[in-house]
Amino acid sequence: MDPRTVSSLLEERLHGSANGSAGDGSRPGEPPYTRGIHPRMYLERLWTMRQFAGYGSPDETNRRFRFLLEQGQTGLSVAFDLPTLMGYDSDHSMAEGEVGKCGVAISSLADMEELFAEIPLGQITTSMTITSSAAILWAMYLVVAERQGAQWSGLSGTVQNDILKEFMAQKEYIYPPRESMRLVADSIEFSARQTPRFNPVSISGYHIREAGATAAQELAYTLGAGIAYVESTLERGLAIDEFAPRLSFFFDAHTDFFEEVAKFRAARRVWCKVMQERFDAKDPRSLKLRFHTQTAGVSLTVQQPQVNIVRTALQALAAVLGGTQSLHTNALDEAYALPTSEAALLALRTQQVIAGETGVTQTVDPFGGSYFVERLTDELEAACWEEIGKIDSMGGMVAAVEQGYPQAEIAKSSYDHQRRVESGDVKIVGVNAHADEATEPIETLVIDERVSRRQVARLKDLRSKRDSSAVQTALAEVGRAAAGGTNLMPAILEAVRAYATLGEICDVLRSEFGVYSERPAL
Repeated sequence: MDPRTVSSLLEERLHGSANGSAGDGSRPGEPPYTRGIHPRMYLERLWTMRQFAGYGSPDETNRRFRFLLEQGQTGLSVAFDLPTLMGYDSDHSMAEGEVGKCGVAISSLADMEELFAEIPLGQITTSMTITSSAAILWAMYLVVAERQGAQWSGLSGTVQNDILKEFMAQKEYIYPPRESMRLVADSIEFSARQTPRFNPVSISGYHIREAGATAAQELAYTLGAGIAYVESTLERGLAIDEFAPRLSFFFDAHTDFFEEVAKFRAARRVWCKVMQERFDAKDPRSLKLRFHTQTAGVSLTVQQPQVNIVRTALQALAAVLGGTQSLHTNALDEAYALPTSEAALLALRTQQVIAGETGVTQTVDPFGGSYFVERLTDELEAACWEEIGKIDSMGGMVAAVEQGYPQAEIAKSSYDHQRRVESGDVKIVGVNAHADEATEPIETLVIDERVSRRQVARLKDLRSKRDSSAVQTALAEVGRAAAGGTNLMPAILEAVRAYATLGEICDVLRSEFGVYSERPAL
């Protein structure tokens, strides 16, 4: 074969189309990064396989973490229980019946130390899905790493910390929007100066989409939140390129295969333009939208649960073809309960098959130049810009959230989708198409109340042994920092080191910031 022919075939494999460019003329690794943020993408490095895990007590979750790492998982992702997400200790009356049920129960540094026992934090990346109480859990993580001998400057990972999506979709908020935004900005500012390789926020479209948003709304509201976090941090006096390279994103991989691939491409293009044109970023790293993806939990069905394996595989493939940097694949039993170890392993194997057996990692953006995908990319970009324009006209995303705008739009989209499912216009196998009433029950993971009793006992023991005077001094300093407007992270770190509990620290902030109550969206 003519060497020139071999060269052209290699070029085509790398870049996907004969002329090597997308509809906007860009190539992989070039602004606006429609085709990917790296020139060779997975040819050089696979995405991080990061299965979401957490349940029961810290020691139980620690065993699950180590099991998944032994099976080839390449990063950790922590699920916390509802009391932890809402800033309550496991022995609080509001925690009753919820301890360890939807994630791991963490009330103090002692719990976090047990969660990561025998896991060297300086050698692995960790993602923590926590928002309202994120600053406190992140502080616990940093102290555990510190006590393991790891340097903060070398730590890699992500803390979700995206409070605006809580008001829009997930509803796990504590404080009012503007006070909550202050905590996010404190984290970003602290990270820029102390943990330069750690992502202090993962701006999340996932929960927005799971609540019923369309792909275009997921894009617009996620990137709109990103704009708000940038503006809030710039007000601190930081330069854009000091912190923008560590902003990360989190998207849903839903069921419309080509739309999802186009959505990821459009997201990179829009964010690059935002950073260049609105914020005048110069560092190429600031222009690159880096994102984690999770397959669509809302698409999973109780009916015929084995079909969820097929859904997850196709959604994961869309994420890979869209250029994700990190991926979680849902387990087949997650419509019932937290995944069993067997189901979690099968979900991980799904990623490993895509990576090792399909050949899709041997090319970059294979749909680049496709009329259909390029058109979808353009359409989603246009819809995203239109919606961002509406948000700007309201005074930005914080003001839009306070007015209830994105909440109402998501609710309308969710209602419309449900009507289409019920009418049969949208087909869901096992639900309104190819249904089978004889679905066999499957084994599920059960978290009983023994977890709660153990956690309550641990807290009682902790409070009896710690230095109460040191705790009260540290909590008072958190209160002073909250009232005085200084960055809260140093005070929170000292409170954590003194073994003040999550609930105690959050209560101090509740007394200073107040508690948010949402008005109806419709």
